[in-house]
Amino acid sequence: MTGEQEFLDGYDPAAFPAVAVTVDVVALTIRDSRLHVLLVERGGHPFAGWRALPGGFVRDEALDDAARRELAEETGLRPGEGALDRVHLEQLRSYGDPGRDPRMRVVSVAYLAFAPSLPDPRAGSDATRAYWAPVEEVGELAFDHTVILADGLERARAKLEYTPLATAFAGPEFTIAELRAVYAAVWGEEPHAGNFHRKVLSVPGFVADTGATAARASERGGPRPRLYRAGDARLLHPALLRPERGNR
Repeated sequence: MTGEQEFLDGYDPAAFPAVAVTVDVVALTIRDSRLHVLLVERGGHPFAGWRALPGGFVRDEALDDAARRELAEETGLRPGEGALDRVHLEQLRSYGDPGRDPRMRVVSVAYLAFAPSLPDPRAGSDATRAYWAPVEEVGELAFDHTVILADGLERARAKLEYTPLATAFAGPEFTIAELRAVYAAVWGEEPHAGNFHRKVLSVPGFVADTGATAARASERGGPRPRLYRAGDARLLHPALLRPERGNR
C-alpha cells in the first residue's frame, strides 16, 4: 500500500464543513430588438415565488455539463437538436459568500449563455414558471442573482467590444444593419450607422462577405444589403468601443 493510499484510506471528509456546488446560468437572447434574460419562478423554499436565474446543484458531472443540463431543462432543448448546440456558453465567475444561501454553504459557478434565438421556455422540475424577460425590467432576484445578472450583462457588453461574440446573436448570415441591431440591444445604445459599418469592415477577420445579398431591400429603399457571416477572428483589433467610450 502506497503512502498516498494510506492517506486516502484514513481521510475523513466529514472533518470539514460541508459545501455544496451549484451552477447558475445567465442566458441572454434578443427578442423584438430587446435584450432578454431567461428567468424562472421558484416553486419551493427558499425564496418560494421569487424570480431567479435558472440553475441547480451539480450532480456527478462536469461543471460545463451541469450548466448545459440546467439550460436544457428550462428551454426544452436537448444537445444534438441544433439550437442548443449553437448556444455560446462560457464560465462567468464563482460566488461563495457564506450567507448567499440560507440552507447551507453553497458555492455557485455562474455561466453566461448567448443564442441568436431560443423558443419560449418551459419550467424545470424545481420551478413553476420559466420565461424571457427584458433585462431592464428584471428587478430584484432571489439569492445573489441580481449581482450575478449584473456581472453577466457587463461581461456581455464588454466582450462585444473586443471579440466577435455579437455574431453568435446574429445567426449564420446577417447584414451589417442586423449586426448593429445586436450591438444596440446588448449595449442599450445605438451605434452610429455609418461609423459602425466602416469599423466592422475594417476589422480583419470580424465578418466575411458571403457574396450574396438579402432577400429584401434596405429600409431606406436602396439596393439589397450584402450578407455576411462570422469571420475567423478571435479578437477584434481595433476594438469597437461602446458609444460612451468613444465609438460614435
